[in-house]
Amino acid sequence: MGSVLSYSGLSTKIRAMQSRLVTDEQLEEIVQLPNVPQVTAYLKRTPEYQNIWSGLDENDLHRGQIEKLLNKSIFLNFSRLYHFANQEQRTFLSLYSKRYEIRVLKEIMTNLFDHRDTDPVDISPYRDFFKHHSKLDIDRLAACTNMDEFIAALKGNDFFIPLSQVNERGNATLFDFGMALDLSYFSQIWNVRKKLFKGNDLKQITKAYGEKFDMLNLQFIQRSKRCFQMEPAAIYALLVPMNYKLRKEEITTLVEAPTPEEFRRIFNGTYYGKKYEQLTVASLEEFYNYILRSILEQEARKDPYSVAVIYSYLYHKEHEVNRLTIALECVRYGVDPEQSLRYIRNG
Repeated sequence: MGSVLSYSGLSTKIRAMQSRLVTDEQLEEIVQLPNVPQVTAYLKRTPEYQNIWSGLDENDLHRGQIEKLLNKSIFLNFSRLYHFANQEQRTFLSLYSKRYEIRVLKEIMTNLFDHRDTDPVDISPYRDFFKHHSKLDIDRLAACTNMDEFIAALKGNDFFIPLSQVNERGNATLFDFGMALDLSYFSQIWNVRKKLFKGNDLKQITKAYGEKFDMLNLQFIQRSKRCFQMEPAAIYALLVPMNYKLRKEEITTLVEAPTPEEFRRIFNGTYYGKKYEQLTVASLEEFYNYILRSILEQEARKDPYSVAVIYSYLYHKEHEVNRLTIALECVRYGVDPEQSLRYIRNG
């Protein structure tokens, strides 16, 4: 992987798809619209949505349906890339796609904990994706009525063991199960990256995921101490068990820092505190997306014929859907456009 020859076709495809994403200027126009049907009508005129939404009547769609259509566009675009990719590129895409499996599993688990059935309509945007890119039986999982059934339906899948281990401890919360899925996925990526990638691709994957995991750990530590006053032992259990630029001893001192002032002092001495001068402890969460987006954009520009260009596009597509979902909510509740844009920028 990583050669101009193997990436030239896919990079051209991605550049075309990237050019169709909704721009900041279009988001500014969207948040000034008077209602949700007007937002739908606007999106139907954009390059990204005009073809797949052309047959829809905006007056017949409610907000929940629009959000499902937006999420479906992520899976459709992923499938387009997969169809166009060579075997090596598909290896990365298959690994990446597990995040989509986790998204749907969390949605079904949320319904189980809320004692609600999972409506087949709710999983319809994912059905084609699961049919072609996953071994999970989404309809069987959606039909489960409790966590025991749900976990049993995952037998033979990578997620079966981590969820079983949480379940065996008893009194597990939805958060516990969700964290188990995330940590299992993160560990798998980190552990197999050297087998799947080499050269520049390996360097880029390590940097992109390494900084992501470090930033997630910083967020977990800060939020656990500030919002929940958790004991160190409980915080350690939440952390991603991989280190990149954040050293183990720094994690230990941050977790066990006795005061917010000591936490800030230690943080300022870390790689991230030094590299990103505008980054503060208070801004960790909103800065996380900015850092990840910046890393991916820089790596994709530096080497447009590498795995970075795939990861960068998929991230931006998911970010677009997240921002449009926030915009829809703001329009629905009549939030001031300037305030809406602040929510979107922090989303």
